[in-house]
Amino acid sequence: MKKTILALLILTSCGVNAVTPTATIETLRITPKNIIVMIGDGMGPSYTSAYRYYRDNKSTDNVEKTVFDRLLVGMASTSPHTSDGYITDSAASATALATGVKTYNTAIAVDVNKKPLETLFEKARKAGKATGLVVTASINHATPAAFMVHNESRYNKDEIANAYFDERINGQFKADVMLGGGRKYFERDDRSLVTEFEQAGYQYIDSMNNFSSLDYNNPKVLGLFAASGLGPRLDDKTPDRLLKQTEVAVRLLEQQVAGFVLLIEGSQIDWAGHDNNIADAMAEMDDFAKALSWVEQYVKAHPDTLLVATADHNTGGMTLSSGEVFGWQPKWLKNIKMSPYTIAKHVIAGTLKLENIASKLGFKLSGKEFSSLNSARKLGTIDLFDAIKRLINEKTNTGWTTVGHTAVDVQVFAAGKQSKIFSGAQDNTDIGKKLLNLLK
Repeated sequence: MKKTILALLILTSCGVNAVTPTATIETLRITPKNIIVMIGDGMGPSYTSAYRYYRDNKSTDNVEKTVFDRLLVGMASTSPHTSDGYITDSAASATALATGVKTYNTAIAVDVNKKPLETLFEKARKAGKATGLVVTASINHATPAAFMVHNESRYNKDEIANAYFDERINGQFKADVMLGGGRKYFERDDRSLVTEFEQAGYQYIDSMNNFSSLDYNNPKVLGLFAASGLGPRLDDKTPDRLLKQTEVAVRLLEQQVAGFVLLIEGSQIDWAGHDNNIADAMAEMDDFAKALSWVEQYVKAHPDTLLVATADHNTGGMTLSSGEVFGWQPKWLKNIKMSPYTIAKHVIAGTLKLENIASKLGFKLSGKEFSSLNSARKLGTIDLFDAIKRLINEKTNTGWTTVGHTAVDVQVFAAGKQSKIFSGAQDNTDIGKKLLNLLK
């Protein structure tokens, strides 16, 4: 019987309406109580390969597997609606994952005619589940926004922030827990959404240091920890920040008897890819991997929970070699203590002498390397930033093909209840359809 119902779920996810009333009753028994969706923004296959080698213990004969190797179940194509070609942006891809429908780039949970599409969060609300989101970008950024609200453009950031408060499902807000950045969009001269959420019963915190002050008997929390995004992981004074936010969100949401749906995004993997910045890319991957590992263990302890993780697209076209040189050298990334941009900014500001830059890079510079950085220093922050990135790329032998997105397929990772239906080759809309059907 279970095999029959599993087939029905998959057929329905592909648009076939084949579930009978009897099957619906059985479906409830095999439906996850909790669903955790994790998105590594921009995390194409080369990122997970790079992370494996970055984490490799050189004292052993084998290259150790990572959480990505353990949880890999399939691949997904990511193209947007055909009107926009083959390369998606985060908004169209997030809409596909949240609604099961392809749309144009920049669209937030609307179709090509700009009509609202039902999202995973909205359907979860109708099913009586708690909902939450955890990101390292602003909470109204493209990916979380597509799970929450509807807008014709991801760039209408104030409108999207307003909709977090104004749009309701059966009188309820779209999310109980919202953790990330974006304070400047929720605390504006024309409107204080922070105050409005507080008046509506939400606890508000502006620092992760305040997690310990939360009242867990009140699972409604708005946490805004930066004006916009949280900044590079290499510069963050809160270690394992995505993991800490994830733990808090789950602890708050799991009190709901009917279960919960949680979105977790490692937002800044994508930003490092756009910058062709391998140092920040591996730091952000490590942040995401630690949160993913924690969720993996949570699923093992809570077998009624489903974990699905993927990327929305690939960014940067990273290659683990450059030119004719064989070999990738992640050892140069191990001791970097500050993001390349922040290093450049401090040098230009005079708070870090170029002669002392090795203390932040974690490796000594040759005379030629120092001379190259010194020439770039005379041109300003961006030029020095570019020179530092170029130096690290050369040391590690990392190549990049673009500063934009690419059309390559991305990996799919899953564990827990009903995770097998996410195996194999699929489209990102298939993932969205399957998730939505698991809420029936």
